[in-house]
Amino acid sequence: MCILFIALNKHPKYPLIVCANRDEFHHRPTEQAHFWPPNNELLAGKDLEAGGTWLGVNKRGDFAALTNLRDPLKQQSDMRSRGELVIKALATRSPMTGSWLREHNGHYNPFNFIFGNARELYCFNSKTNAMTQLTTGFHSISNGALDDIWPKMARGTLALEKAISACSEPNIDELLGLMQDESRAEDSDLPETGISFEWERMLSSIYIKHPQYGTRSTSIILQDSKGNTQFTEVRYDGKGRNLGRQNFAITGS
Repeated sequence: MCILFIALNKHPKYPLIVCANRDEFHHRPTEQAHFWPPNNELLAGKDLEAGGTWLGVNKRGDFAALTNLRDPLKQQSDMRSRGELVIKALATRSPMTGSWLREHNGHYNPFNFIFGNARELYCFNSKTNAMTQLTTGFHSISNGALDDIWPKMARGTLALEKAISACSEPNIDELLGLMQDESRAEDSDLPETGISFEWERMLSSIYIKHPQYGTRSTSIILQDSKGNTQFTEVRYDGKGRNLGRQNFAITGS
């Protein structure tokens, strides 16, 4: 998962709105979003290489997602899959805690982990060991710190605010559209995250289109005040072509 935009308690009907893109190598095998057996409590896509997931919801109304923190010098090949964190947060009855994450984050490459629900939503940064509760408002999470002012993070946040500010029912197609923004930042505005200038430029758009690596899917989550959840996933190939769209509905308990 590369970037998420979140509106928390900013829409009169939907206290939690999430727009997220997963960026990954196109050759990495992936299963589309589905309810996971055996109990069908978890709704998420599946990384078939490591067995985890990048984003999901459960029937209790909880949400979890992760992004990689871009720090090439700290990447190690023998670490556990970060995707198991989403499963742990959503598939067990025990709530995820900051103390557990601080104790175990050394087993994983650097990450941001977002979890909770519309009442309490948190972001944990494994590099700083900081747990932040998201406040009412608009938030962006990518491969740096929460609410960093990277050009694409600022652009997407403003687009989400505009999309939901004057509508009683958010338009899913409009939300999908803002996540397909391919515009890149000016070279002078690019962040410096330890990768080459060419990669910084390519990764500076919300939607990344490249034959080897890019946006594999977009997920839109709308959760209303009664706990009902709408989940939409659209998948793409290396040429940016639409590979299919799925819509799910979970009734609040």
